Amino acid sequence: MIDKTVASVAEAVAGIPDGATVMIGGFGRAGQPVELIDALIAQGASDLTIINNNAGNGDTGLAALLAKRRVRRILCSFPRQHDSWVFDALYRTGEIELELVPQGNLAERIRAAGAGIGAFFSPTGVGTELAAGKEERMIDGRTYVLEYPIAADFALISALRADRWGNLAYRETARNFGPIMASAATTTIVQVDEVVPLGSIDPESVVTPGIFVDRVVAVGERAWLRNGEFVAGVDLEGRPLERLNGASTGSGTRAVEQ
Repeated sequence: MIDKTVASVAEAVAGIPDGATVMIGGFGRAGQPVELIDALIAQGASDLTIINNNAGNGDTGLAALLAKRRVRRILCSFPRQHDSWVFDALYRTGEIELELVPQGNLAERIRAAGAGIGAFFSPTGVGTELAAGKEERMIDGRTYVLEYPIAADFALISALRADRWGNLAYRETARNFGPIMASAATTTIVQVDEVVPLGSIDPESVVTPGIFVDRVVAVGERAWLRNGEFVAGVDLEGRPLERLNGASTGSGTRAVEQ
């Protein structure tokens, strides 16, 4: 019987070694597998290479992993923002390496790894420092640079629900990098709000088939969800907001998911 579920987040991240390359899903806080990241911190793996869209927000999740100095190198498209003080401090003191990758190229390089594509040409970055040292080719009168796939030893991603075979359904834009990271890693580890019986997920709603998933752990519904609907969050300074069924927060401040 196929059953990819595990009992705890500690069991889910067991075996991730020092020096591993780890993809972490999420677009800022949306879709970030915070419980798995916390388990990875507790597990103790270090000297990691991390692939993520960002370089951490505030002091939680990916930022907490960086703050513990467990990350040697990070590949991302958007490392600096108003609350990226952990990454900023590490980078300024030379304690972390950065490979800056334009967001479209980042997504396509990850997707290429999962699709078995050896390399591809992209116009993004032509004429900038990001293209330095890369092969260039003129195609139909336009210059392109050669980009190579990004693969990983492990992927940590978040989904809304799964069955025991590892079929995944996501919640709206929280899917972001999850599906492509799942296919680009040797071992894919997923946290979900709930594990449901086989057949409970409409096949048309399965975004990531279980063939790409190795371990699933249920962490329960997030504090900012109620029956799958967004009910609360934080403002751009990380302060909790009250928000029900899309109603205005009354503060004029835009809410963002954790």
